[in-house]
Amino acid sequence: MATYTQDPSAIDAAYLGFWRERHLCTLTTLRPDGTPHVVPVGVTYDPEAGLARVITNRASAKARHVRAAGADGAPVAVCQVSGRRWATLEGRARVRSEPERVAEAERRYAERYERAPRPNPDRVVIEIEVTRVLGRG
Repeated sequence: MATYTQDPSAIDAAYLGFWRERHLCTLTTLRPDGTPHVVPVGVTYDPEAGLARVITNRASAKARHVRAAGADGAPVAVCQVSGRRWATLEGRARVRSEPERVAEAERRYAERYERAPRPNPDRVVIEIEVTRVLGRG
């Protein structure tokens, strides 16, 4: 994987493989004053659907920041790093609470991170419609 910016519909196999490996990631959202809020998260990437997913508690700061952006969604980025390799997915995020969407996010999380997330009745999923991919390998 070389340094590049790609159209999300034409991603190479190495980049996709990197997103299937088990890595801690970061999510960057914007606070109401416009400053970045960066937190560690688990992220899954579904290139067929064009979605990255982050499970979280409905009351978390990240969920509040995304909801505050309104129906058009919030601009966000998720990133992972391993040595000199890095990968970033950028896009518009929305908080979803439908049980089937949360269950799908939990299933994908368990697959990537090799453990089921702990039960949480207040869980929601931040779905990111990916519009740009960046990386270096």
